[in-house]
Amino acid sequence: MSKTPTYFPTIEAVKAAARNLEGISNVTPLIENQQYSSRFDCNISFKREDLQVVRSYKIRGAYNKISSLTSIETVNGVVCASAGNHAQGVALSCKLLKIQGTIFMPTPTPNQKIQRVKMFGEHFIKIVLIGDSFDDAYNAAVEDCNKRKKTFIHPFNDEKVIEGQATLGLELINQAASPIDYIFVAVGGGGLASGMSAVFKELSPNTKIIGVEPEGAPSMKLAFQKGEVVALDSINNFVDGAAVKRVGDKNFQICKENLHDMITVPEGSACQAILDLYNKEAIIAEPAGALSVAALDSFKSEIKCKNVVCIISGGNNDITRTAEIKERALLHSRLKHYFIITFPQRAGALREFVVDILGPNDDITHFEYTKKVSRETGVAVVGIELKSLNDLEPLIAKMKLHNFYGDYLNDKPDLFQFLV
Repeated sequence: MSKTPTYFPTIEAVKAAARNLEGISNVTPLIENQQYSSRFDCNISFKREDLQVVRSYKIRGAYNKISSLTSIETVNGVVCASAGNHAQGVALSCKLLKIQGTIFMPTPTPNQKIQRVKMFGEHFIKIVLIGDSFDDAYNAAVEDCNKRKKTFIHPFNDEKVIEGQATLGLELINQAASPIDYIFVAVGGGGLASGMSAVFKELSPNTKIIGVEPEGAPSMKLAFQKGEVVALDSINNFVDGAAVKRVGDKNFQICKENLHDMITVPEGSACQAILDLYNKEAIIAEPAGALSVAALDSFKSEIKCKNVVCIISGGNNDITRTAEIKERALLHSRLKHYFIITFPQRAGALREFVVDILGPNDDITHFEYTKKVSRETGVAVVGIELKSLNDLEPLIAKMKLHNFYGDYLNDKPDLFQFLV
């Protein structure tokens, strides 16, 4: 039995997709960044896909796929499952092409995302909230497709979607003033990385493309290690735009041939990149959109004096997550620490802790305490933010010396999950 040949998008197909997307997706700017260039001693530019109409590159693949449907498929309508950027790309494509679409979203999807999908799709889309997870929504979407003969618009494992995402690569080739040495790109299912890498393999083969996944969802990296696509049992969903249990088969086959390296970065590092991009550059990046920037530290020596591009893949960040993003960044930087503190049940014990134990720059940011009248000591959970890593050891030493120290919670995940 002959083996099915591996699909690779052709330059001709990508150029056709680019023509198809004219006037639909923005030709987003490639902007040199002075601060990061100086910090890493190289030439770093940002490809600003957060400036698309739907604030991510997903419109490229969604529109290219939906616009390719036959007349019968168009009449039957389309279906997708998504709680984020893909849903917005499909919704806008449905409105522009005047095709009816059904978008299945998990019930816990934030209302802000639901409203944005409604805004882009208007009366051309119907939103179905179902289940507690993406998998629940996905299964319901597939069932609806089969029952009503609709077309499922896959977020990444589809040739037309890959070719649409690949148009970003053509833009980069045309925009770059000098040959690009390194490109850092977030990887979820692999749609953007597979499409873009195919373009560079053909037109700029010396460019090294680095795929970046969140540490809590290393599905592509594991597939590289195993030599085949595997499904993760569980993932950390925090970097929701790049957290998938299983990458696409088509995407894996392309990425394993074209990517120079596949790495992971901690979620906390992505959070720090989000804060830096906002505070220093006024760029609003979502967690997946910041992965490419967070990866630079891992390649500091390799990229010195090189031409580097980071793909800011999306900017759909929910403002209600800001506190959590800051918390995760501080924890990653080891500047936020949680303790169980034992307080003597007498007047003045808290004052003693604040005055005699805390350093001049230490700040209590979390405090939970219940007085137990029948005991000599009471237990409190205390979160403390430090200004310097060097302040931790003296703080713990003073706690122990004065009998305030109960336990350190940062390295106890079973307890720590209730605090963050």
